[in-house]
Amino acid sequence: MAKMKTHRGAKKRIKVTGTGKFIVKHSGKSHILTKKSKKRKANLKKDMVVTGTLVKHMKALLPYGVGR
Repeated sequence: MAKMKTHRGAKKRIKVTGTGKFIVKHSGKSHILTKKSKKRKANLKKDMVVTGTLVKHMKALLPYGVGR
């Protein structure tokens, strides 16, 4: 059986920590920023640890833990 291919778009956007957690950027920080509060925009700058069902999808997109 052939090796699975890494999803190239996911590889560029998702980082995998040493313990196997997935780190991604928050969405919603590119435009329509005037109605968002300073606190909300500051929190959108931070990276986010992915939890729940999305972890299963990311493991399929990154079969070899790209980014370690």
